[in-house]
Parts: sequence; C-alpha cells; structure tokens
Amino acid sequence: MKIIRKDKILKLKRKNQGNMKLLKAIDNLITDIENSEWKDKLELIETRPDADRVHSEDFFFFNINVHRVFALILFSEQSAEILWVGNHDEYDTTFKGNKKIIESWLRNHGKIK
Repeated sequence: MKIIRKDKILKLKRKNQGNMKLLKAIDNLITDIENSEWKDKLELIETRPDADRVHSEDFFFFNINVHRVFALILFSEQSAEILWVGNHDEYDTTFKGNKKIIESWLRNHGKIK
C-alpha cells in the first residue's frame, strides 16, 4: 500500500530522535501500511488492533506509543494518506475525542463533503 504524505510521520520521527520506543512504533506502522494488502477495515484492525475507525469513510487513528496518527485508508486504491500526526494532548486539543469534531475537521480540510 502506498503512503501519501509520509513526510508528516517522518517529521515526527526526526523531532523525537531520542525516543527509541516511538521511533520503533513509527517504523512498525510504516512497515505495516506499506506491506499491507488490506481489503477492508476488518483486515486492517486484525493487523493493527490499535486502529480506531473514526468515520464511515475509512478514516482511522492509530496509537503509536504516546502519539496518534490520523490516516485515510483508501482500500480500493491501496493507498493510505497521513492527514494528521500529534501526541495525545494535541489530539485532545484538536479533536477533543469527539467524532463530530473529527467530521468537521475532515470537512474543513476537504476530505469529505
């Protein structure tokens, strides 16, 4: 599977060079996505139990160490677009753990209508 906007997660990696747990978690997520042939959300969740589907159009948050990665998984195109990366505090500030706010964010960023 191709990762679109991989630079976002690589930036997180560069900013946290001393955090070996996080670096390993990022590498594992990248490897899991790039090597996957997920056909649907069930296969994704089986491989990545830390994936949390937050919208019906296959938007997922992944927990990686103390950070969250927000990704759109396009199963039909076999691609994953990294939309947002941040720690849990940034996640709480931005999304407040609320699916309505997540939906509004997606709409404001042109990802859904």
